[in-house]
Amino acid sequence: MTSRRAFLVASIAATASPFIGAAQPPTKIWRIGYLGPVSPSGGARLLESFRQGLRELGYAEGQNISIDYRWAEGRPDRLPALAVELTQLKVDVIVTYNNAGVGALQRATQTIPIVFASVGDPVGSGYAASLARPGGNITGLTGLSEEVSRKWIELLREAVPTVSRVAILTVSRTLAVNPDRRECSDQNCRLWYVIQSAAEAVKAMPQLHTIVGPDEIEGAFANFIKDRAQGVIVLPHAVTNANRARIASLAAEHRLPGMYPDSEYVEAGGLMSYGPNYSDQHRRAAIFVDKILKGAKPADLPIEQPTKFELAINLKTAKALDLTIPKSLLVRADEVIQ
Repeated sequence: MTSRRAFLVASIAATASPFIGAAQPPTKIWRIGYLGPVSPSGGARLLESFRQGLRELGYAEGQNISIDYRWAEGRPDRLPALAVELTQLKVDVIVTYNNAGVGALQRATQTIPIVFASVGDPVGSGYAASLARPGGNITGLTGLSEEVSRKWIELLREAVPTVSRVAILTVSRTLAVNPDRRECSDQNCRLWYVIQSAAEAVKAMPQLHTIVGPDEIEGAFANFIKDRAQGVIVLPHAVTNANRARIASLAAEHRLPGMYPDSEYVEAGGLMSYGPNYSDQHRRAAIFVDKILKGAKPADLPIEQPTKFELAINLKTAKALDLTIPKSLLVRADEVIQ
């Protein structure tokens, strides 16, 4: 019996050994860096869209990916240090979504792949050689274009025809120093010049109001009233985005109908917004990350332009301002908040 038992044990061991030798190696956990220009709460919706995109592609945090988060809390001056922190973590790819974030990462690394979910004019800003072939370590999706900014003043005038004097609120050190400068790499600087041209076509008078930080927002609104502004357009920036509820509240307090760069402002109480569907772009950013993790080079991944644009209108805010939004505009709206 002893020899028979020994034979059986030896046979089982011999049979099992090929399976033991062929055991699968542990799943690689890819490390993703995420640089948010605002706060975790302020960027929660966009982050969730990115994570949803990753899940759709088979990625799960703690299983085959880990994500290191850094948040600038609406302070662009914090971005350079946070960008360096992420590069020192030896992440496989870094994701961000505004020009200041991409610029900080570009200065921090020329080797780690960078994916942007939304930036304005990546070629003009020096992040890529061309949309078709970026040529470096940076690729992703473009955000606002000059044509979108042209629509802001057109839509505001269509919604409120009595508005002619329009305050343009922007965060731009370039324009703060020289508002008449015609050539610049600053995105909001370029948007301002397009708005000036568009305003002339719809017989509106744009008034530039430049700030460099959140502590100047209240003062800007005081200047709007001093200049007899009848409406406001807010240009995109991490500072204004992080303070969107405050800006919408001030616009309501001063009874100024406003046009904003994305629907989060409208959800916070702003009147109207028009721009790319940023949630969709963050979901698509996950596709770029997936391709890079599978071996693609950012230099060879064409930069995508927005395919979905959305118009959002807050009728509750319109009522508070004693405004009647034209039906012709309401039927074109993608989101209407009652």
